[in-house]
Amino acid sequence: MSFFLGFLIAVAVGLTGIGGGSFTVPALVLIVGLTAGEAVGTAFVFAGVLRLIAAPFYLLGKRFHGRYLWLLLLGAIPGLVLGTFVLRLLGEEGGNPVVIILLGILLAASSSVTFAPRAQNPSFARKNSRWLPWLALPIGVESGFSSAGAGALGTVLLLNYSEMSAPEVIGTDLIFGLVLAVIGGAFHWKFGAINGLVLGQLLAGGVPGVVFGCALARYVPARKLKLVVASIAIFAGLQLVWNGTRTLLANRAAPVVKVAARHQ
Repeated sequence: MSFFLGFLIAVAVGLTGIGGGSFTVPALVLIVGLTAGEAVGTAFVFAGVLRLIAAPFYLLGKRFHGRYLWLLLLGAIPGLVLGTFVLRLLGEEGGNPVVIILLGILLAASSSVTFAPRAQNPSFARKNSRWLPWLALPIGVESGFSSAGAGALGTVLLLNYSEMSAPEVIGTDLIFGLVLAVIGGAFHWKFGAINGLVLGQLLAGGVPGVVFGCALARYVPARKLKLVVASIAIFAGLQLVWNGTRTLLANRAAPVVKVAARHQ
C-alpha cells in the first residue's frame, strides 16, 4: 500500500509540484496508521527526495523565477523553524484538526480563483514583490506545523498573482518546497520523528513516479497544466477538510467512549 501511495503522490508532485505534504500526511495517518508526529517527519523527508529528483527537470529548462524564489524563502524559512518547534511542543497534538480544516478551506477557496479570471491579478507579484516574504511567512509556519499545503499554497499564489507561466510556477515552487523540506526534514530527523520502514516503501514507488510526472508535464499545454494544477489543489484542500473533520469528530467521541466504559 505504501508503495502505491508513494507512486501516485509522486506523479502529482512531478506534474504539478503539489501533493508532497497535502496528500502524504493524511494518508500516513489514516491508511498506514502512523502518529501525527511520525507522519509529518516522514512526509517531510519523502517530499524532499521527490523534489530533489524533480527540480533538475525544471532547472535545466530554466523554468523558475530566481527573484521570487528568494523572496518566498526569506519569509518561509523563519516561519518553518517556528512551526516545527510548535509541533514538537504540542507533541502528538501536532496537526490540530481545526488548523487542518481551515487550511483545507483556504487551499480549496484560493485554488478556485484559477477558474475566475476576473479575480486574478498577474501583475501583483511584479508590483508588490516586497509583500512576498510576508505572504510566505504563514506558509512556512503551516509547513513546519503539519507539512501539508506549503507547496500547494505557494503554487496557487504564484499561479494567479504573478506573470509566470504554469511551468515556471511549478519549477519555482518545487525548488521552494525542496528547501523547506530539507530544512524541515533535518529538524524532524534530529527529533527522531521519522518511520524509516514506511519512508523506504514510499520512496520505492515515489522515485519512478516523480520521474514519470516530470516527463508527462512536458507534453501538457501550459493552459491545461494550469487547470490541472488548480484542480489537484482543490482536491487536496477538500481532502484536508475531510481528514481534519474526521479527526475532530474522533477526538470528540473518545471522551464519550471512555465515560461509557467506566459506567459498565
